Amino acid sequence: MPKKSSSRWADATLAVHSGEPKHGLNAAVTAPIVRSANFTFASTAEMKRWAEGKSKAYIYTRYGNPTLAVAEAKIAELENGEAALVTASGSAAISSSLLSLLQAGDELIATRQLYGGSYRLMRDVLPRMGIRVHHVEANLDGVDRLVNAKTRALYVESPTNPTLGLVDLKKVVALARKHKLVSLIDNTFATPILQKPLNMGFDLVLHSATKYLAGHSDIVAGAVAGSRERVAKVREIMISLGGSMDPDPAYLLIRGLKTLEIRVRRQCESAMAVARFLERHPKIGRVHYPGLASHPDHRLAKRQMTGFGGMLAFDMKGGLSAALRFCDKSRIFLLAVSLGGVESLIVLPIYTSHYRMSTVELAAAGVGRGTVRMSIGLEDPGDLINDLKSALS
Repeated sequence: MPKKSSSRWADATLAVHSGEPKHGLNAAVTAPIVRSANFTFASTAEMKRWAEGKSKAYIYTRYGNPTLAVAEAKIAELENGEAALVTASGSAAISSSLLSLLQAGDELIATRQLYGGSYRLMRDVLPRMGIRVHHVEANLDGVDRLVNAKTRALYVESPTNPTLGLVDLKKVVALARKHKLVSLIDNTFATPILQKPLNMGFDLVLHSATKYLAGHSDIVAGAVAGSRERVAKVREIMISLGGSMDPDPAYLLIRGLKTLEIRVRRQCESAMAVARFLERHPKIGRVHYPGLASHPDHRLAKRQMTGFGGMLAFDMKGGLSAALRFCDKSRIFLLAVSLGGVESLIVLPIYTSHYRMSTVELAAAGVGRGTVRMSIGLEDPGDLINDLKSALS
């Protein structure tokens, strides 16, 4: 649920200042790291108030911590949500969110094109809990037919990992409201800088904060944003499952968030330059980047995003053997998983995000054996293109 506010700072300002009151004598300019597992009560009466749910006192860092609270405030402001929660990983954010809504006998509808970890959670884990998952294509055809009295939520990812497909977010919200479903979106690739799903009517927005939000490849973290009521329910599940964030990664997340806007804008510019170069190269079969007019979802991206992002993928004409040679010859692009950091990275999805998936599942996800996923960092775009020329030659 988006917050109702008559005045709002720009994203770059929110990223720097949200959640950190700094004015006054001896105010710390940076948020302190509160490295404490537990916190004291002023009295047994206060302890009793906490147990009764009448006090917001800190008790134990798994439940909450002042450093975590700053990170949560920043993410809530950037997503224009009433509240946010940070978790130990993006997978913890996804699993805690889904399990706050689903129990044995319930059903979930999700788009088929998802991050491999999310897909495997839905394929291998949720069914063992008695939760049935139905997958639909990115065009959402079949949602109306699949909804029944047991359906509780509609889950999407846009842009998708790794082939940068888009889902019509207004259509998702309309379908969810029509059938009284909770709508969730993995907003990791777009970030709140390029796309604000809560403003469109989504109920929960999820992130692997490891990626763009933190931005420096040095922590593992997740985040959830939405209404106070829904985020509180996710927090209850997270507390029970133990997927809480430590104060030190929270501090690094806060530091990374302060440069999120300027990083994302630069990565968008560089990704467009790289995508245009690759599209003209004779050894590349197809480039997956929504900023290109050739991308099937280009017009949709222009409607629902304010930029096209720093992620792209491409298919090598020579298949897997060509992709292996290319990846092994790159010098600037690092052969490493994850994304969204200051370093440019390349991976083969069949060996990373989409490992242990059948040929049929890979085809449905749009992943070929020669598909290369690329995360654009903050290096000079001319150097990146020269490195690609060399690796492709």
